[in-house]
Amino acid sequence: MIGTLIGIIIVLIVLGVLYWAIEQLLPLIPLPQPFAQIIRVLLVLILVLVVLWVILNILSAVVVLPPWLHLR
Repeated sequence: MIGTLIGIIIVLIVLGVLYWAIEQLLPLIPLPQPFAQIIRVLLVLILVLVVLWVILNILSAVVVLPPWLHLR
């Protein structure tokens, strides 16, 4: 269980650094305002989906799920 928590923390740190780097580089690309906002929203959406996917995969390796609720 400790390994699972450490794995989740490492994934969150790596994704946080990637998010910070993209947020720092995004103003350097000249984009009109609606496109820049759309890119930021998509970035956050993709990061949230990746975090949820990784956490579910890590937890499904540790926690025994019922047969009808397998993540494949």
